[in-house]
Amino acid sequence: MDDRQIVALFWQRQEDAITQTRIKYGGLCRAVARNILHSEEDAEECENDALLRLWNAIPPEKPEKLGAFTARIVRNLALNRYEAAHAQKREGVTVLLDELGEVISGGENAESAALRRELGDSIDRFLREQPKTARVVFLRRYFLAESVADTARALGMREGTVKSTLSRTRAALRQYLRKEGLLE
Repeated sequence: MDDRQIVALFWQRQEDAITQTRIKYGGLCRAVARNILHSEEDAEECENDALLRLWNAIPPEKPEKLGAFTARIVRNLALNRYEAAHAQKREGVTVLLDELGEVISGGENAESAALRRELGDSIDRFLREQPKTARVVFLRRYFLAESVADTARALGMREGTVKSTLSRTRAALRQYLRKEGLLE
């Protein structure tokens, strides 16, 4: 079943929408949550919570890319769960955010919603301009929270190549954001 058909089921408030979403995107949901939480049980709970959020969000939302919409929901749920469980610890996702924070830290104004939205739009534009490999590596690392080893294995690359690709992409992103006036 394609995304438009599944979204139509949500709009018709048919419970089969949940079943079809689980069939099509359940593996993606669990993988994203597992990469962040490192727990199969927590990943399953995030998947279930994400499906409930989808049910409550559609309608009024009408996502064109249900997979991306679902992944974003489960990622945010997993990050919130992780943050709550590890409030006093610096590990896992915090390291990922630190890696990106070196590029995008913008001082006190970085907390404003408008600046975050503008920054997100700029990162989207930047990624669209990148070669496919760099874009895929970047998204697997920072959106899916995959380890360097898992990304290398999935893409048939060496870990060192993945690390250097990430380093070059972060450097290019830093330069791009400076050019856009979002970094000093």
